Amino acid sequence: MNNIAYEIVGTCALGGLTRFRIKIRRRAAAVNVYLVINKDFEDEVPYRLSFAALEDGWDVFCAELTIGTPGLYFYYFRADGEIVGLNGEYFAAQAGARDKFQLLVYERRYDAPEYLYGGVMYQIFPDRFFRAGNYPPREGVHMHADWYESPEYLPDPTAGEVLNIDFFGGTIRGITEKLDYLKSLSVSCIYLNPIFAAYSNHKYDTGDYMCADEMFGTNGDFTELCGRAEARGISVILDGVFSHTGAVSRYFNKDGRYDGVGAYQSEDSPYSAWYSFKRFPSEYLCWWNFPTLPNVNELDPSYDAFINGADGVIRTWIRRGAAGYRLDVADELPDKFIENLAAAAKAERADAAVYGEVWEDASNKMSYGARRRYFWGSELDSVMNYPFRNAIIDYVLNGDPLGLATTAKAIVSRYPPNALNTLMNMLSTHDTERILTVLSGVKGAELTKEQRAGYVIPAGVKEQALQRLRMAAVIQYTLPGIPSVFYGDEAGLEGFEDPFCRRCYPWGREDKALLAFYKRLGAMRAACPELKTGAFRVLRCDRPCGVIIYERADVCGRLIIIVNAGKDGYTADTDGKFVDAFTGKAVIEKFTVAPCGYAALRKKNRARKDKERAD
Repeated sequence: MNNIAYEIVGTCALGGLTRFRIKIRRRAAAVNVYLVINKDFEDEVPYRLSFAALEDGWDVFCAELTIGTPGLYFYYFRADGEIVGLNGEYFAAQAGARDKFQLLVYERRYDAPEYLYGGVMYQIFPDRFFRAGNYPPREGVHMHADWYESPEYLPDPTAGEVLNIDFFGGTIRGITEKLDYLKSLSVSCIYLNPIFAAYSNHKYDTGDYMCADEMFGTNGDFTELCGRAEARGISVILDGVFSHTGAVSRYFNKDGRYDGVGAYQSEDSPYSAWYSFKRFPSEYLCWWNFPTLPNVNELDPSYDAFINGADGVIRTWIRRGAAGYRLDVADELPDKFIENLAAAAKAERADAAVYGEVWEDASNKMSYGARRRYFWGSELDSVMNYPFRNAIIDYVLNGDPLGLATTAKAIVSRYPPNALNTLMNMLSTHDTERILTVLSGVKGAELTKEQRAGYVIPAGVKEQALQRLRMAAVIQYTLPGIPSVFYGDEAGLEGFEDPFCRRCYPWGREDKALLAFYKRLGAMRAACPELKTGAFRVLRCDRPCGVIIYERADVCGRLIIIVNAGKDGYTADTDGKFVDAFTGKAVIEKFTVAPCGYAALRKKNRARKDKERAD
């Protein structure tokens, strides 16, 4: 029998009243109960809890605190010398960090990008989406004649490395021409991989921050894209690569390609302070030891002003139409630089979105020996949600819902509401294998690179992978946050790691059934306001059956999601009359979900329904 029950408080706004509550099974003797709390890396402070009530044989104790400093805190309860921590029972030992509850205290400094709530994000690798316009290739690159060829993956025989200078001809204007297609998927935000001028096809080696790459189009093309997208209710965010530049760039200018004097050419260059040389000019700090990507000193005043100043990169591209940024390798950007960047973006556009590439739990992330301040209120609005991605994949491949339930509850309790409601929930990105390939179960590590380049999922295996993908996408579209679809996932695009995950969109060769499914998913999401900010609760985690059932609920109503990764059908009881959110059919009392199946059952709030009738 459990002797305790408690309410987990995972986040609170700075200066707000935080209520801690614990119930202890009634004993004959009085119980002295304390809340023991400490700010990260600081000493513990005990607070005596007051007896509040007797509830059905439970003694209820409460404490209310106002915390005046943002940051990460940890706490546990102590009852008559015994400690109550994360394991949910008493244990007679000193509480370690992993035994404590976590509390993130954040400051509401900026308005949330609420236009993202309830939407669908679509990630585009510009060179591989769609061709339109006439933008000749620059000298020295390879332009594929066949849109459906595999990207180059073998090292250049002279350079001895993969140069990433093969192109397919996708353009900014090509994206503009496909806006109606994106709208048919209910897309409300486009996330573009880098478009700044650069030598490579991926553009993470920035050559000129102020210009769109000439092979993608012009700055005017970008402004036109943003304007036409906005007319359709779609915003555009850019990929910001600010921890390093390209060696081939206006700023480093290793090969002298650009006019002016780069840091590689002279220690008197106006850009010299941006970089760190061990031995000028041949030895310098670079990103993950790639000499093509020299690191920058983000806190150098001239670099910070260039990126974040009144006429800097951040504000210039927002003036051109961007709605915000996704920050590449946010772990490698100093907190102060991210603060300055967020301030610049919000000064230009109050609801600008600032996302970070973070692969772990962003609420307690440690990098380079320091606790990161991403969600304290002055940095990121939200992050790429790899924890959800990993948990979804593990569940649909292995059928055990416990990891998914645990991960979802942890993220929901630890992230501030604004960050939670705008989480970028993706299944594939330019940095991962395509989700359909992952869910086929094939192990890329067991194949040679040549085999991975030409691999096509066998027909029998593909049908199972498609079933798994539908389950995964239902979860992706209904967990807190916003789904982020990597271009082509909705059309059945396959591929192992970079560059194979960066194949061109298969225009004319789409999996039409899968595409229709994604359109229904988008329509369902648009029709269910509970998915904007609705509370999340796991209703059932049935490990033997492989079933997870969870709820999203708000004043509009309830949406119950049932996913069955098991081998047998699963029949769920329903509390009253629901409507199948995919089909519109009424559901009363019971609903059966097939193996590798899913359901989303909706019940409107009665008061809400009455108001709609009155209106």
